Amino acid sequence: MTALHTENLAIASDTPGISLHLRHKRRADIAQFGPERTVLLMHGATLPAESLFDVQVGQGAFMDVLAEAGFDVYALNVRGFGASTRPPGMEGAPDAAPPQVRTEVAVRDLGAAVAHILAAHALPQLVLIGMSWGGTVTGAYTAAHPEHIAKLVLIAPQWLSDGPPRIDPGGPLQAYRRFDVRAFHARWLESVPPHRHEEILPPTWFERWVDIMLASDPAESGGIIRAPAGVIQDVREYWAVGRPFYDPGAITAPVLLLHAEWDLDVPQPRMAALFQRLSQARYRRWIEIGEGTHMVVMEKNRWQVLQEILNFLMTNPDKD
Repeated sequence: MTALHTENLAIASDTPGISLHLRHKRRADIAQFGPERTVLLMHGATLPAESLFDVQVGQGAFMDVLAEAGFDVYALNVRGFGASTRPPGMEGAPDAAPPQVRTEVAVRDLGAAVAHILAAHALPQLVLIGMSWGGTVTGAYTAAHPEHIAKLVLIAPQWLSDGPPRIDPGGPLQAYRRFDVRAFHARWLESVPPHRHEEILPPTWFERWVDIMLASDPAESGGIIRAPAGVIQDVREYWAVGRPFYDPGAITAPVLLLHAEWDLDVPQPRMAALFQRLSQARYRRWIEIGEGTHMVVMEKNRWQVLQEILNFLMTNPDKD
């Protein structure tokens, strides 16, 4: 295994008192990377970046596989997640503030991370990879700032639904949600045949994920962590009523869309609808992965996700 240089950075957001956590990994024997070799990963609505991209399972942590292949890899936690600052509305009782960390705030935080990385390395562009809600955040940023993005990868991204999505519990929304980490196991594997649960998600993998999840929130108590509820408010105001948060037709960078067949959170018809809307991308590719859920990046078939991303990032048709 190649030696990796790892660091954890705290960068400024556009809000005084709010800092953002960036985890950074690269091969120790490579000092310079171009735009298409510089990657920024964006997490989803509930789980911090490290629980998706830096868990040592299977072929290795998501970040490590990319870094060992010669990429300069960053993973962002927007405010309210992981080691980033919680906004004041998340520090009190959940009913003491409105839903925290709306999508437009996450897009601004992503913009701060992009600006930091581009300035640090004197680069004009980089690659974005977003999962689930992170697909909305990265898609919206790419549509608004095409000049900064060399390529875009979307893993099971949000798109328009024909009713309330699974993430919406219904009822009044509070500042944040209480997320029971271990109880998520049943929901995670709901679409998987019961006799295949341990094959798709080995118990040791789940336990490593649990440990990282519990360590991600300094206020964790009894296996419960906080997750901002702003994304649920945006689901109600945008996705569940047929109103896109951003225009995929404004994205001109090459796009890779990845989806797994057992994904109950983002059913396949939504991917087909989104793929059609990505009509102005320089080129676009949609890969459907068999036997995976919404959390395919942490499952047995995660190697397919990683391989397809590497193929996409290493392909440069303009130089062929």
